[in-house]
Amino acid sequence: MVFLHRLPRVVLLAAVFALLVAGMAGTGMVAAAGFLLLAVLLGWFAYLNWPRLDVQARLLRAGAVALLALLAAGHALGRF
Repeated sequence: MVFLHRLPRVVLLAAVFALLVAGMAGTGMVAAAGFLLLAVLLGWFAYLNWPRLDVQARLLRAGAVALLALLAAGHALGRF
């Protein structure tokens, strides 16, 4: 976490954007890996902030992680 705090903010934003583009523009396992890595990153950030979040924010973050995981599974199985 200290490593991420030392990086410029634009680096994390660029990483999230690159993973999202890889998931949306890629096909098959490349897209699945992009969405899955993004789900892991979002899940990790949600885990770190979980005690401070209210119920609505927890549901929103859990839903976003679940949606990314479903998209990753769909691309891995060739459904999308």
